[in-house]
Amino acid sequence: MSGCVVVDKPTGCTSHDVVDRIRRALGTRKVGHAGTLDPDATGVLVLGVGKGTKLLQFVTGADKTYRGEIVFGTETTTLDAAGDVVATHDMTLDPADVLAAAAAFVGDIEQVPPMVSAIKVDGKRLHELAREGKEVERKARPVTVHRFDVEPTDDPLVYLAEVACSSGTYIRTLAADLGRALGGGAHLRGLRRLAVGPFTLDDASPLDEPELAPVGELLRGMPVLEVDDDVAERVRNGQSLGPSAGAGMVAVTDGSGQLLAVYEVRDGTLAPAKVLVGNG
Repeated sequence: MSGCVVVDKPTGCTSHDVVDRIRRALGTRKVGHAGTLDPDATGVLVLGVGKGTKLLQFVTGADKTYRGEIVFGTETTTLDAAGDVVATHDMTLDPADVLAAAAAFVGDIEQVPPMVSAIKVDGKRLHELAREGKEVERKARPVTVHRFDVEPTDDPLVYLAEVACSSGTYIRTLAADLGRALGGGAHLRGLRRLAVGPFTLDDASPLDEPELAPVGELLRGMPVLEVDDDVAERVRNGQSLGPSAGAGMVAVTDGSGQLLAVYEVRDGTLAPAKVLVGNG
């Protein structure tokens, strides 16, 4: 059994919990996910099943889109609503100032990962250290914010935010940094992931009723190269396919549409990045 599953992750469960439930639902152990989503967050989570796990690397680094609420005037230990309040600020916000401050975060920026993230430091994940009451120094990491839209709500201290960003961007950190930029503090609540690359909520099935799509769906949007039987044999053996004037990656299929491999242009040559169907 191989394929792709896209689910709408509910709140209150981890990404690993989702993997376990998909394993039980589909009756297979070989399931993996393409990037974590916070337990309190909801939304798009892409999973690979069987040979699909080999293709998750091509989804993990995709851009993401999120929606959530930024609550100004209150900072928490986790930078979101799940944490304890550590500071409060008397803030009066002008919507024009909030929009201008948010616009300053659009582009290539650096973020300090929160202590509740899954990043490893000295072999241990930050969220594990945080549960032990420890805080360690974290290096700022480069990320890209493509879009940071904010709009006021009926509550003058709560703004609805929608963010399109590179993989590895922490929306809770973005919210906290925006609060500081406006002279106070803020935290995030109600985070929902709207899209992972080409996968949106329209593609998602309920967690308890997962729909298995063909494994090739994990390469959605990638150019396809259909090859004849002779070239397919070379692909199965992991051989390069000669010079290429193009760039990027292609999904290689045989005449029947079977996905054989992913190839990429390296040093002007079309070379295998991941072979799914081999000989022997």
